[in-house]
Amino acid sequence: MSKTTRNFCIIAHIDHGKSTLADRLLEQTGTVTVREMKEQLLDDLDLERQRGITIKARSVRMEYKQDNEIYELNLIDTPGHVDFQYEVSRSLACCEGALLLVDAFQGVEAQTVANAYAAMEHDLTIIPVINKIDLTHARPDEVAEEMMNSLGTDPDECVRVSAKTGEGVDALLRAVVEHVPAPTGDPKDPLQAMVFDSNYDDYRGAITYVRVMKGTVRRGQKIQFVRAGSQHEVIELGQFVPHRSACDELKAGQVGYLICNIKSLGDVHIGDTVAATGNDSAEALPGYSRPKRMVYCGLFPSDGQDFSELRDALERLAVNDPSFEFEPETSDALGFGFRCGFLGLLHMEIVQQRLENEADIDLVQTAPNVTYEIVNKRGETISIHKPQDVPDPGDIEEFRQPIVRCSIIVPTDFIGAVMKLCQERRGIQKTQEYLGAQRAMLTYDIPLAEVVYDLHDKIKSCTRGYGTLDYEMVGYETADLCRLDILVNGKRVDALSVVCNRADSDRRGRAVAKRLKKEIERHMFEVAVQAAIGSRVIARETVPAMRKNVTAKCYGGDITRKRKLLQKQKEGKKRMKAIGSVEISQKAFMAVLSSDED
Repeated sequence: MSKTTRNFCIIAHIDHGKSTLADRLLEQTGTVTVREMKEQLLDDLDLERQRGITIKARSVRMEYKQDNEIYELNLIDTPGHVDFQYEVSRSLACCEGALLLVDAFQGVEAQTVANAYAAMEHDLTIIPVINKIDLTHARPDEVAEEMMNSLGTDPDECVRVSAKTGEGVDALLRAVVEHVPAPTGDPKDPLQAMVFDSNYDDYRGAITYVRVMKGTVRRGQKIQFVRAGSQHEVIELGQFVPHRSACDELKAGQVGYLICNIKSLGDVHIGDTVAATGNDSAEALPGYSRPKRMVYCGLFPSDGQDFSELRDALERLAVNDPSFEFEPETSDALGFGFRCGFLGLLHMEIVQQRLENEADIDLVQTAPNVTYEIVNKRGETISIHKPQDVPDPGDIEEFRQPIVRCSIIVPTDFIGAVMKLCQERRGIQKTQEYLGAQRAMLTYDIPLAEVVYDLHDKIKSCTRGYGTLDYEMVGYETADLCRLDILVNGKRVDALSVVCNRADSDRRGRAVAKRLKKEIERHMFEVAVQAAIGSRVIARETVPAMRKNVTAKCYGGDITRKRKLLQKQKEGKKRMKAIGSVEISQKAFMAVLSSDED
């Protein structure tokens, strides 16, 4: 075991300066030259740089000299958004320590609390860090007190830094060396390494990111993935400094990558264990709990020809991001596409943007919905990922919806506005506690369907941007739900079906019918747009027919001539309505799906 290795990650709420601090650490340790340096160096996805957020966890090796001893520091930079919590849990499993970063002005936020508890569960040594002390309105002493009240940290142990100016970064590196324990594990033991991420390179195949728990892995060695049961030869291995740098071996405690000529990413399972071949007794390390997909939506290529390109792009993405899943589905309205599962709405938006940017495919996305459970009359429990799968009302014994526990941290001035918002969303208050004189934490149990659409945005709006939200799954509860169908000309449009609360169904049905009436182009016959629950129609709008003036050529004369022509036109329209089909343009779909919640 190496006494001079330290593995640690940075965890924090969104925008508290994780990636900027990682830049300063790389600069201070001389890992990158001034010429190579750019802001948010580890955020190498185009989308991360455009949005200024971290989406994928990244690892990097640094060398730090103290008291004539050279220390190897392995840093893993993690995302801060609640949707990418899964990336954080994988990073924590590979570290012995964590830097818990808090903004010197904004203080403890909802995600800070969630990440701190996750690090405690993994028995990590936590170093509290107060960042952005260079701000004119920084309040580090109050923030240190908030951290003590909510997380139990010692105010004297808080390292105060400014990731922007570099102040205090050297003291932070010393704290890492002194407080984070060296990894346990003997390089002479049989090999055991944890796969914590993977990436696909068009020229090298699958690149597996590993943390060696014990033993040593060398170039040319035969290895096996314990859970997948596949065997490979290590062609190249190395570490990130911050780009790939090859070396001859990785010992216990080190973090790096393996390239084994694996052509398909499907052969690499994140959370798997790498062991030497022939070592049949190699135990699988406890992996990660499977991420629960909470939000589902349909993705369809706007041009039906792009179906196979979309499938290839989704497969590539699913390899790098195991928290995302997809399966093929067909829709009468939109053709062939895929049903995709995501951790949350930002995750869904990011995947969609990555598909459009990296694969250059135009996508149509159906309204997002959450996973429901239904107990039918035969007593069977079935999971429902899309509204079309909901059985007829007569066959449903019990309809259950997912409930999440939301922790909302808000300034005390806005408590009333947030409570009103949560009650409108059918939330049940659990606790209310004060973190300091100015800030309180409210805990509510709210149906997930009410959270995923826009609760986060609404909380930001009613607290002027200061409120933060974090949520975790509690379980399923029985509720009065129903499937709302939209019928156009008597035919059900499957892509517009939604599951909603029965009390909201009238309002939502009327809103969609009105919207469709505006968007559907007029036909030669009148088109009925209806919203229905089962066989009961609850709202109707009529798109009027285009009318040709057939009596224009009758000047004067008997009225019966005009009546005869009008009767003939009426019969023609009736016949047309019976055999005619209504064209709903892509634009109409997009308009209804985007405004479905308005």
